[in-house]
Amino acid sequence: MPSRPLSAAVPDPAVTPVPSPCISVCRMDASTGWCEGCSRTIEEIAQWSGMSDEARRRVWAQIALRRAWDQ
Repeated sequence: MPSRPLSAAVPDPAVTPVPSPCISVCRMDASTGWCEGCSRTIEEIAQWSGMSDEARRRVWAQIALRRAWDQ
């Protein structure tokens, strides 16, 4: 999987709606199950539009952990 910048930080709690982490690089990595562009799972991508802001922030926190692990 290509290295991504660690700039993915959990959005400010005051910012709503929580922005999507999608960067339009939509390829799933078979070894991790994460999108190569945004580091979300297919389940997170599919559920994003119905998630609460709190749930979206939890996904952002997971993305930061995944990207740190992937470095």
